[in-house]
Amino acid sequence: MRYDFDWVDAFSARAFGGNGCAVVHGGAELSDKTCMAYVRETSLVECTFTGPSEVADVRVRYFLASREIPFAGHPTIATVAALRDRGLMTEDTITLETGAGLVRVTVVDGLIEMTQVAPEFGAFADPELVAAAVSLPVDAIVGQPQRVSTGLPFCITVLRDRASLEAAQLDIPALTRLGEAMGAEGIDMMEPFLVTLDGATAEGDTFSRLLMAPPSPPEDPFTGSATGAMAAYLWRHGLMASDQFIAEQGHGLGRPGQAVVTRVGPAEAPSGIRVAGRGYVLMRGTVDLPDAS
Repeated sequence: MRYDFDWVDAFSARAFGGNGCAVVHGGAELSDKTCMAYVRETSLVECTFTGPSEVADVRVRYFLASREIPFAGHPTIATVAALRDRGLMTEDTITLETGAGLVRVTVVDGLIEMTQVAPEFGAFADPELVAAAVSLPVDAIVGQPQRVSTGLPFCITVLRDRASLEAAQLDIPALTRLGEAMGAEGIDMMEPFLVTLDGATAEGDTFSRLLMAPPSPPEDPFTGSATGAMAAYLWRHGLMASDQFIAEQGHGLGRPGQAVVTRVGPAEAPSGIRVAGRGYVLMRGTVDLPDAS
């Protein structure tokens, strides 16, 4: 079967910035095995596969190299950018059917804004286990890390300074111990999302990193779903005064990305998190994939 695809750099207005995602149009019918193999072939962190929906404008399936996930941020930005570029989205608002529910996306002056679902605040993590998982001393962590999800769970971890952020390295055995302690279903379900309360540039308010376990690439250039969860954590714990801020990620990889994050509802219990960014369509083409089911 031959499918059209677009390769989009999300959370960036230029080529080779932000986080890449391949969007396979009409590929939602493909088997999980084929979708995961395609992600591995691209060497990207995630790819999306679209299809018709009975409850929304478009159905979107999100895949890592290892499994399907219910939702992801930068692939959502990439998917909408690709739909607009191909003329498949004629209005400024679109609703996506995802594994995490319906996600509403609007476009204003080229800025693609998704409204992530209300955050779910899970268990707190032992700072010593988190510190060991990212090869840092425990005093590099500010407060207590917590599992937070706006569609996909992350262990939100605030670090004291940029030097600590840059020094972090993933320790797989220690990450496994952290996951076991938190009851995570897999090693990649407790990857700490590291954030400092200082931007990578003068424009930014936060600067983050996500170190990833195999078979994914070792680091994610920009993580939209984790950015929403991180924002919810900062607001809930009084670490961010403004109801809107600029989040930055990827600068250490030479792939700078930026998102505008806006709170919906009160700081202690937001009803939603808006994460907005741009998308640059880098490549367009067709791909022959071996099976559809």
